[in-house]
Amino acid sequence: MKKEERQNVILEYLSKEHRVTLIELSEYLNVSEDTVRRDVKELSDQGLLKAVRGGAVAPSPIPLHYRNREKHDLENKKIIAEKAISFLKDGQVVFIDGGTTSVALVASFPYDLKITIITNSFPVAALVEDLPNIELIFAGGKMCKTSFATSSIETIDFFRNFRADVCILGVCSIHHERGITGIMYDDSQIKKNMIQNSNFVIALSSIEKVGTAEAYFVCPIKDINVLVTNNDPEDELLKPYKDAGITIV
Repeated sequence: MKKEERQNVILEYLSKEHRVTLIELSEYLNVSEDTVRRDVKELSDQGLLKAVRGGAVAPSPIPLHYRNREKHDLENKKIIAEKAISFLKDGQVVFIDGGTTSVALVASFPYDLKITIITNSFPVAALVEDLPNIELIFAGGKMCKTSFATSSIETIDFFRNFRADVCILGVCSIHHERGITGIMYDDSQIKKNMIQNSNFVIALSSIEKVGTAEAYFVCPIKDINVLVTNNDPEDELLKPYKDAGITIV
């Protein structure tokens, strides 16, 4: 089998299993582990998978640009929003990041909810305008046109001035060993800072992001209190997160 064919098989295998070991690939392809290791490194360098110790994991399948993400998987975002809203209570100070699932959550807020939102997301801020009992504090800085959110050192410094009751985090990728990771460096640093300055962290993730990984580290999964997905909490794919002590809803 030629290298190109072999690497296509690896990507197809990974798209089904989300994670694979070098030993599994070696046996599956009937080639040496060294050959597989070289293939995995090349594919990782191209951004087609993420090489991890002893194997590889799939990258997130979600589009990068906000305009593409906001139209992606709308029904499942509504399911996640309905599950997550029960964690919000009057009087809380809440960090909300720029993820499109976080935006779907804000869009579902009851009209009489009384909380303070601190966000760097322009779409979140626009939605809050119509909610009379929600106070908005906006994190300034340079706008990232990919995410429609501020994303700069000024934004990171801004979040250091607050201690939130709850952090609502739309994740790019989550993996039980690699933790939460992101596609963009600045955005990942902002998420990290939001988590560090919050008492309780809720991660919102469609099931297709579970078991995937990206280049920029945000936090280990032990920093997450709740993982909200569109699937049944008893889904086998979610078992490692439940075993780690995370509440799955």
